[in-house]
Formats: sequence, C-alpha cells, structure tokens
Amino acid sequence: MNLSYYASIQVIAFIATFVLTLILGPVLIPILARFKFGQTVRDDGPATHFKKTGTPTMGGIIFLISILFMSFYFVAKTGHFKLLPLLFVTIGFGLIGFIDDFLKVKKKSKDGLYAHQKMLGLLFIATAFAFYVSFTDLGTDIIVPFVGKNITFDLAWAFIPFTIFVLLSVTNAVNITDGLDGLASGVTLIVMVFFTLVAMTSAEWDYVKIFTAMVAGGCLGFLVFNIHPARVFMGDTGALALGGAVGAVAVIMKMPLILLIVGAVYVVETLSVIIQVVSYKTRRKRVFKMAPLHHHFELSGWTETKVVYVFWSITALLCFIGFFALGIRFF
Repeated sequence: MNLSYYASIQVIAFIATFVLTLILGPVLIPILARFKFGQTVRDDGPATHFKKTGTPTMGGIIFLISILFMSFYFVAKTGHFKLLPLLFVTIGFGLIGFIDDFLKVKKKSKDGLYAHQKMLGLLFIATAFAFYVSFTDLGTDIIVPFVGKNITFDLAWAFIPFTIFVLLSVTNAVNITDGLDGLASGVTLIVMVFFTLVAMTSAEWDYVKIFTAMVAGGCLGFLVFNIHPARVFMGDTGALALGGAVGAVAVIMKMPLILLIVGAVYVVETLSVIIQVVSYKTRRKRVFKMAPLHHHFELSGWTETKVVYVFWSITALLCFIGFFALGIRFF
C-alpha cells in the first residue's frame, strides 16, 4: 500500500487539489458576490470586456485554500518539509495580492496598493526565499538549456539578486498575462504539468513534484469557473500567488532559464507592455493596438476564446521543446 501511494503521489496530489478546488468554488464564489467583491474593468480596454464588470474577483483564494490544505496534509504524510518554502512564497505573494484586490474593491477603483508598497512586500518574501535557497544544500547553480540536465553554471554571489529578479519578474509577468478568461490559469496549468513531469525524473525533486501537481490541480479546478464566460476572476490574489509558485519552483529546480522557453507566453506578454510604453514615450507611436499582447489580438478581430486557446497551444508546444532543452526523453 505504501509503495503504491508513493509511486503515484503526484497523481493523488493533482486529483485531490483539483477536487477540493471544485468543491470550494460553489461555496466561495457566492460569498465573494455577496460581499460585492466585483471586478473593475479598465475603461480603456476592449469594449467586449465591459460586461465583465462586477464579476467576482479575488477568486485566487479558491485554489490557494486547496493548495494550503493539501500542502500541510502531504507534509504530515510524507515528511517533506521542503514543501514549506515553496508554500511560503506562494501564499505570501497571494496575501499581498489579496490586500491589493481588497483595496481595489473598497475604493471601487483599478488601483489598490501603491506600487512601492506592493513591491516592498514582494521584495521581502523574494529576498527571504533567495537567502533560504543559497544557504542550504540546494546550491547556487542553474541549469543551462540545450547542453544537458547535468550541466550547470554557478552564479555564486550573484545568485541572491538573480533569484529575487526571477521571482519578481515572473510574478509580474503572470499578473500581466491574467487579462482574459482562463488565460493565466490555463498557461500556468500547462507549465506546472511540465515541471511535474521533469521533477519525476529525479528523486531529489520528490517534494517538488507534489507541490507542482497541487498547483496544477488547483489551476484545473479553478478553470472550471474561470473559463469563458468566467464566473470568477483570480485577481492579484491568484496571479501573484501563481507567479510566486512558478518562479520558486524554477529556482528550486535550477531552471529559471527554462522559463524563457516554457513560459514564453509570460515573457512575450510582458515585453509587449514594455515595447508599447517605450515606443509611445519616445516616438508617440504605438506598436500594438493595445498591450498586453492578448488585447492586441482581440482588437485585431480574434475572439477571446481563440486568443486563449492559441496561447495554451503555444505553451504546450514550448513545453515539449523544454523537455528537449533539458535532454529529457520519456520513451
């Protein structure tokens, strides 16, 4: 029985978190609606999004509660206390997002925490995690794509600032990607399945595959309520938490550079915003009809669901390339 349990523990983690999220959704969504935790849609966005005004937000708490509960269960069951730092980043970032969302709802505005307040909170958590990783046996090296999983480069003293940069960048990128029904949750689901499969190739990552499977299961459960037309949005509560989870896992597995491949949708979405801002400030011209990139495609005539499905498909394809970049074969 124990052998069977451990052999399929990532499957159990995935299914259990998925089911728990499905159960919590119908319970928490009406509560969010009752307290009028509704989405404020940006007035310069696509006109088709105005009908989303008032849709319950802060829905990230649905899968965060599931992940939190299941994490403590698996820590108690397996003794994998290394799950806790990953949980610390995820819940910590999610808490900052929750405060930001709450203030937006209270103010009935798209502005919550001041930028410096949000950044200070994220920076504190990212710094604590970076020091944890650097001063344990996890090491300060990272894997270099396309040269083999066992070929690494030691960042030495640069590891801590690099890790902080990765966590803050990934979190911001996931937050930017969260602009269409099911987009961020679907892309993150695929990315976390990728990391789960990679973690299955090494015993040292046993605790990582449990965590990534839980996050993937939470994302899939949330998608049931977040797919178009969305009954709930994850808000910064969910987006910041998922960004923290993806970034922390990539650092623990020494694979932040792999994120440039499997998380290319996050990267391109962020770059589209940077390019748009720089172009407009320097030339007074826009490169895209609207940034982030998903809105550009919407304004070009694509339906919201088409944009989402295309971005999902691209992410899945890039994950296969990610396996190749790591020299991993499953056959």
